[in-house]
Amino acid sequence: MTIQGLLGGVEIREIATRIGVNPTKKLGQNFVVDANTCRRIVKSAGVEKSDIALEVGPGLGSLTLAMMEAASEVIAIEIDSRLAEELPLTAERHGFDISKLTIINRDAMEAIDLPKPPTVLVANLPYNVSVPVLLGLLERIPTLRSGVVMVQTEVAERLAAKPGSKNYGSPSAKAAWWADVDLAGGVSRSIFWPIPNVDSSLVRFVRHEPLDNEAMRKATFAIIDAAFAQRRKMLRGALTGLCGGNAEASAILEAAGIAPTARGEELLLPDFLAIARQLEQAKS
Repeated sequence: MTIQGLLGGVEIREIATRIGVNPTKKLGQNFVVDANTCRRIVKSAGVEKSDIALEVGPGLGSLTLAMMEAASEVIAIEIDSRLAEELPLTAERHGFDISKLTIINRDAMEAIDLPKPPTVLVANLPYNVSVPVLLGLLERIPTLRSGVVMVQTEVAERLAAKPGSKNYGSPSAKAAWWADVDLAGGVSRSIFWPIPNVDSSLVRFVRHEPLDNEAMRKATFAIIDAAFAQRRKMLRGALTGLCGGNAEASAILEAAGIAPTARGEELLLPDFLAIARQLEQAKS
């Protein structure tokens, strides 16, 4: 029987019961049961008819169907084989053309060969892997021009934080290498099943050209990691290990135009890049 429209709470629970899925904390499975929220997320991501949309962790398919309404094709990466097998059946029952849906039963943390280059990302990411998944996708899939991910609010604030704020750190500095990132609103706990114990928010990104090549990205990320490993340390102390000593670190920072007494939370991404360039120059 074909049922038109998106999934609601009744349908979500029925599918879960039928295939024997009990949402687990280990996989971060909190399924969205509100169709209006799904459409809001897809709209916020700017999904257009010409887009090939990528979804990570489609679960029981609530966001997937909203994406299929808006995009030309959807590629969904799902680690749970039961969910991966059920998703096309759900789409077909709800009147969608499943030839436009590709399911990949893999872990999104892995490098995956995709059948086509996706242009937009929409995902409800488990809080425990949300940062590495997002950064990994931005690194590996340069065709992703924009997207919206739903994550725990604490993680969202870290990803979108700007220099000088208490939430600014390694995730926000690294994400800025590839994209402009901002908050796109909160999400009520009541739209999930089961209802989580934490708040969720939407993070939107729009890709821009990276500041330099891949070798300099890795060098810059090493500086970022060291700078935020011990946030309270001045940079000349935090970078001692990378630079070969306190005096060497101070000299490299001064050559990059950065005060040795500054801390990582004060620096913009171009500042970290400037330090990385000076360090690479000192090594050569």
